[in-house]
Amino acid sequence: MRTNRIRTTALAATALVAALSLTACGENEGTKSAGPAPVASSNPAATSTGTTVPQTSESPAPQNNGNSTTHSGTDQATPASSTARTTCTTANTTVTVTKVSRPVNHLLLTLKNTGSGLCDAYHAPHLGFDGAQSVFPILESSKPQAVVTLAPGEEAYAGIGLTGEPGQGKLHKGKNLSVHFAKKNGSTYDTPVKLKLPAGTYWDDNGFVTYWQSDRATALTF
Repeated sequence: MRTNRIRTTALAATALVAALSLTACGENEGTKSAGPAPVASSNPAATSTGTTVPQTSESPAPQNNGNSTTHSGTDQATPASSTARTTCTTANTTVTVTKVSRPVNHLLLTLKNTGSGLCDAYHAPHLGFDGAQSVFPILESSKPQAVVTLAPGEEAYAGIGLTGEPGQGKLHKGKNLSVHFAKKNGSTYDTPVKLKLPAGTYWDDNGFVTYWQSDRATALTF
C-alpha cells in the first residue's frame, strides 16, 4: 500500500510540473512582440505583396508629323491683273507727243498701257495734222519683226519725221494732231486721240511716221 501511495504522489507531482510548464509557455507566447509596425510605402502603386506596378507616364504632347498646314497671311486671295490680250485703243492707253532735239525736225509719240491686261500696238499710228484729209505717210521700212505687246504700265514709241528733204515741200505750221489706232487687220478706229503739238512745230507732205516700236531709241533712228 505504501508503494502505491508513493507512485501516486510521484505521478501527481509530475502532472503538476507539466501543467506549470504549459502555463508558462502560453504566457510567453501571448506576450510575443509582433515586431515593428510596417512602414507605409510612399509609392501609391505598390501592392500589398511588395511588387511595384509600373506607373503609366503622361502621354507626350502631340508632335507635328509634317502633314499639318501652317497658314500665313500670304495665302489669302489677292487680286491679279488680267492676262487677256486686246488691241491698244483710246480705252486702255494714253498717248503723248514730245519734241526731241535729235534727230532734228522729229517728234516722239509715246503710247502707255493704262489697262489691267496686255494690249497689242498694231501697225503704225495714223496721223492727221490740223484736220488734214490725207493720212500722214507711214514708213514701211520701220515695220518691226513682231507686233509690240504691252503689259500694264509699259510703253511703245513711234517716231515722226516732220519734213522731207529741205525745200521739197511746203511747210505748214502745226497746232493739233489726231492719232488713230490701227486694228489687227490694218483698218483704224473711228475715234482718234487729239493732241496739242509742241510750239514751233512745222511739217510738210514728205514727212513720215514709224510703226510702233518697243524702245525709244529705235523709234528715233529713222
